[in-house]
Amino acid sequence: MLFNRQRGEENPPRHAAPGSPPVQGDKPGGKAANGNGRDKPSVDTTPPDRVKLGIARYLAWVLLVLILAFSIFLAIVVGNRAQDTLLTKQRNFAGILAEHLNQQIFARFSIPAVAAYGRPNLKQNAQYVMLDQTVASLTHGLQVHSLRIFDNDGEIKYSSRDRGEVGHKSPVTEAMVQGVEEAQLPVFVVDRNIPLWEAYLSFFRMKPGAFYLRTIAPMRPVVSLRVSNTASYEWTRAESLGVLEFSQDITSDMADIVRFQWTIVGITLASSLLVVLLLLVFLRRAEAALALRMRERQRLVSELHQHEKLAGMGRVVAGIAHEIRNPLGIIQSSAELLLSRPTASDPVTGKILRAIFDEARRLSQTVSDFLDYARPRQPQQAQVDLARTTRDVLAFLEPELAARNITVRTAFVPQRAGTEGLYTLGDKDLLHRAIYNVLINSMQAMDTKGSITISGRPLEEKTRDRVELCVADSGPGFPVENRERILDPFVTTKDGGTGLGLPIVNNIITSHGGQMSLEDAPGGGAMVRMVLPSGAS
Repeated sequence: MLFNRQRGEENPPRHAAPGSPPVQGDKPGGKAANGNGRDKPSVDTTPPDRVKLGIARYLAWVLLVLILAFSIFLAIVVGNRAQDTLLTKQRNFAGILAEHLNQQIFARFSIPAVAAYGRPNLKQNAQYVMLDQTVASLTHGLQVHSLRIFDNDGEIKYSSRDRGEVGHKSPVTEAMVQGVEEAQLPVFVVDRNIPLWEAYLSFFRMKPGAFYLRTIAPMRPVVSLRVSNTASYEWTRAESLGVLEFSQDITSDMADIVRFQWTIVGITLASSLLVVLLLLVFLRRAEAALALRMRERQRLVSELHQHEKLAGMGRVVAGIAHEIRNPLGIIQSSAELLLSRPTASDPVTGKILRAIFDEARRLSQTVSDFLDYARPRQPQQAQVDLARTTRDVLAFLEPELAARNITVRTAFVPQRAGTEGLYTLGDKDLLHRAIYNVLINSMQAMDTKGSITISGRPLEEKTRDRVELCVADSGPGFPVENRERILDPFVTTKDGGTGLGLPIVNNIITSHGGQMSLEDAPGGGAMVRMVLPSGAS
């Protein structure tokens, strides 16, 4: 396209038709020049396929990272809060259990041991077995892993799991025992037997014994007791009998907390991913919308440049027509007058006069085509019968059609019953010119021997607001590689053509509020479809 070709298109060079004036803007060397002869700066008007919103995408991923970090922080905070709540409940239960064990051991072991043996002495096997049976019955079903009893010096006097520990001291437990004796309050310690990372990675199948809650509580007499027989033994309620230590397996509860934390992270991550994906989809659509707007803007800019160039060409053509048309008319009429005289005496002169007349007529038609395209006039609004106008054009072209051995078939569907017309609103002369150009184009495409089919019908029979006129020929059809450019000016595949015939038709149809399309005929060849507003009253 000479006037709206965009940078980057690989179009083959075109040559002006013989006899056509050079187009403004082309000069030797292929460089475009402005009116002052200086080169115009090259502007890349190629519209981008997609506008990249890099900052927005970067912010979307940053948002995802921030949400992920916040979700982890939230999971830790909420998980720690849940852990504190759970441990508080476990400590409260352990404190109650310690008090219960203290009372039951005193009632079911200490008092019977004093009654039977004079005083408790766990070094005696019978008393140790009696205490072991008492502890086993008290801790059954309470998930107590182990229970130990220390004296006031921190020495182990009883162990439910390993009797071999009796008589030993634990440095850590000894310090706790002293603290418990001084404060007379229970102490709670959480023992973790696996690394923290392993606890978070094995929360679905965490092995029992991973976490224990160890409770260390003082043992005191429940009631004051005095036993007198051969030996006297006396307890007061304020007296400390030792320290009770027992461990509870809380692995399942800690696994629930870890699973709860992972659930928070998973839900937050999934929701944040969903938000980011929606944001990316929105950005993709925004990119496509912006690219579409930019392409539309580039198209409008290109059309504006083309219109400016056409306006300049129109002024040049107007000057050419003013300077050439009158002398050209004189040459044509003079040659026609001389041809009307007898030329038998000088046949060479007759051939020269015929050549002058033909070239003058062709040049006059070329000037008229330039004027029609460069300065199209606004159509008048009157009712035009497309069927009758088509028959008028065929009557005018009948001799040439017969000379080329081209047959014509017409088929018009009337808009109303009882009528034969196919009406539109427009300018009869312009529509006559449009139909004439289409038929001339079909005739030149077939050269000799062929057929042309002209059909017309109303569209949307209920409203009858549009009419269609189709012209199909049996020629070679429109070249596929040039179909999108055929309606551009100066694009032609014919020797000696100006490339303005179909563009003029397109301008006429468009000025009437219609559309024109180029298609392949059903039986082969080319078909021009023209759709115009209906003019039926």
